[in-house]
Amino acid sequence: MNGSLEFETRQNATPVAVAEREALLANLGFGRTFTDHMVSISYSDGKGWYDARLEPYAPLRMDPATAVLHYAQSIFEGLKAYRAPDGGVVMFRPDANAARFVRSAERMAMPPLPPELFLHSLRVLIEQDRDWVPGSGESSLYLRPIQYASEVYLGVRPALQYQFLVLASPVGAIFAGGAKPCSIWLERENNRSGPGGTGAAKCGGNYASSLLAQAEAMRHGCEQVVFLDATEHRHFEELGGMNVFFVLGDTLVTPPLTDTILPGITRDSVITLARHRGLTVEERSYSIDEFRSDAASDALTEMFACGTAAVITPIARLLSADGEIVVGDGGSGRVTTSLRSALLDIQYGRAEDEFGWVQRIV
Repeated sequence: MNGSLEFETRQNATPVAVAEREALLANLGFGRTFTDHMVSISYSDGKGWYDARLEPYAPLRMDPATAVLHYAQSIFEGLKAYRAPDGGVVMFRPDANAARFVRSAERMAMPPLPPELFLHSLRVLIEQDRDWVPGSGESSLYLRPIQYASEVYLGVRPALQYQFLVLASPVGAIFAGGAKPCSIWLERENNRSGPGGTGAAKCGGNYASSLLAQAEAMRHGCEQVVFLDATEHRHFEELGGMNVFFVLGDTLVTPPLTDTILPGITRDSVITLARHRGLTVEERSYSIDEFRSDAASDALTEMFACGTAAVITPIARLLSADGEIVVGDGGSGRVTTSLRSALLDIQYGRAEDEFGWVQRIV
């Protein structure tokens, strides 16, 4: 029953005018513009998931004692819908996001939303707001499913009531004119996560814990921060919001998935695509000492980060309290550029999808 809830449709009585919408789509940023509608589904202990609605996008009314405000019991996902060359709309691996949403919910002691209901909610929203899917350059419709504890209660225990929402935001490319090499700050004091923690769950607290280090990175002129392991502070783990890869010739090295690292869907796609193209991929620990040695000997030719928002981002240099290390020639290397182009071509339907990743929506 939970996987086949009937959605009530409440049309937005005052949708954005066509001319205004077109103007917004012609000047996109990231995460500041939202479509006319959103999805909402409620949960109550003993009742399960109920009251599935497509409704106008609007602010939430929330009691000050709502549990999520006090104990941060919340999770989210991020994925995109793309305008295909024929004018239709496709999504990239939404089933993987649905599965990760379940794992995140279980880790945060929350009732998991059935994957089929997760996927259906995305389709309902996209079909309704299809005109908001942009079609220029690397633009897309960013989808943000979230689930949070909605019970009004101040006791410390898993909540008995939850709310699931899906928001949609048309976004442009984070990097105008293509991905430009960025600089990252090596964080040595603060940890994003630790063994036994919530690092592998996509919960808001993980991102909150990275912000102090991110602010420090920005003070040093860096766009992102990279964290080391919490136990020895020797091995790379991930950036504040992206997984990381090191390129040594025709070999890609990326930290292995543990309970401290988010299992990125773009990360998994890069590994699959790289191996399909004849590259070697090693999922293993990679230390800061190895990094310094490989960079000094030119064995390390490229470095990049990957995630839903930026896809693949080349990393030109790493800064720390010990100084600066330039990666390769400081540009966007051959492997990084090739993988990024190949992945984008699949996502936007410009190349054959040999892996069954792309799903047609409309």
